[in-house]
Amino acid sequence: MTQKKHTVRTIQAMRDKGETITMLTAYDYPTAKQINDAGIDMILVGDSCAMVVHGHPNTLTATMDMMVLHCGSVARACDRTMVVADMPFGSFQYSIEDTMKNAARFVTEAKVDAVKFEATPNHIEKTKAIVEMGIAVVGHVGLHPQAVGALGGLTAQGKTVDTARKVVTEALALQDAGAFAIIFEAVPAELSAYVTQKLAIPTISIGGGPGCSGQLLVTPDVLGMFDAFTPSFAKKYQDFNGLMKQTFAQYRDEVKQGVFPADEHCYQMSAEVMAAIKAEFGQVA
Repeated sequence: MTQKKHTVRTIQAMRDKGETITMLTAYDYPTAKQINDAGIDMILVGDSCAMVVHGHPNTLTATMDMMVLHCGSVARACDRTMVVADMPFGSFQYSIEDTMKNAARFVTEAKVDAVKFEATPNHIEKTKAIVEMGIAVVGHVGLHPQAVGALGGLTAQGKTVDTARKVVTEALALQDAGAFAIIFEAVPAELSAYVTQKLAIPTISIGGGPGCSGQLLVTPDVLGMFDAFTPSFAKKYQDFNGLMKQTFAQYRDEVKQGVFPADEHCYQMSAEVMAAIKAEFGQVA
């Protein structure tokens, strides 16, 4: 029997019972279907799709149209896993009204279950506004990839008193604003565990250590789909990059050598039909 779809309530219940929450990224229907069927609790359709799917150097090139398209593909695959849309750069940095309209697009067009955005204290009112619309919101503290320019690079946050204080105050503010969960990205494990204990809502770690309520990784990192940079906090469970190279090379060789396609890969017709065609159109010269 298929388990019912996860909601804000079931995710909170997992946290309250001490059951670790699992979360992965997905950007397309086939991958999301596998994640859903594997029993993963949540999917983040991250703006990381700009990098791992579209080949851009960072996440800043993700657009609303791009994200809505990917989110819709993922949502259609999930009858169990909760789907969270990542609001891209420029979709919430302006007015509260723009933020509300963009959040609504994810719910009405892509049919996701929640939205996430890298809300700093300057965006707390926007978090409240989205929650008051009836849309579930996931917060995000620590490393904000969309602020890579201001941060001077993708570096861990919370190692100094000032940055650690920022993590704590932002997390508490997001909880007060109505966020139902918070992602901790590239935050020292001890700090993540401390804040998790102070909060009443789930925390999800992506480089935040084991003391959070759940864990999140980027699926292409998990599958080993790239042989370039992989974050230090990611674990490569498979070597899909090597497997794909081997598979594509084998296909190339079999086609060149005439091994593929074999008879079992071809449609057949009766000798009578072929004879009739040759009688009508003539033999091959």
